[in-house]
Amino acid sequence: MSIPSDLLYTKEHEWVREEGDVATCGISEHAQEALGDIVFVELPEVGAAVEAGKPFAVVESVKAVSDVYAPVSGEVIETNSQLESSPELVNTDCYGEGWIAKIRGSGGRTELLDAAAYATFLEE
Repeated sequence: MSIPSDLLYTKEHEWVREEGDVATCGISEHAQEALGDIVFVELPEVGAAVEAGKPFAVVESVKAVSDVYAPVSGEVIETNSQLESSPELVNTDCYGEGWIAKIRGSGGRTELLDAAAYATFLEE
């Protein structure tokens, strides 16, 4: 399983790429494998205020419907509109083309783990 070292992770299996005050986020390879084939992604609204640790998107697979939790508090400034017609990108490239949203942070954040700590968490 791939756990890129340049990303941070939540215990709810989201990943975060922080670039200045913007956090690009999606779900981890572990999460998409557990869910199975993704058939729909409900994206947040651009301009929506999100709170760290609270649901802000939904991923639906052939197995289950799961909330995606905001890793940081702030404003959604962009969503991955490709997922509307190609939700399977979450399965095929979860750390690249399968990103879900970009959030401009306002300070609040959940506990974020580096790659090594996330790998240890998955082994527990």
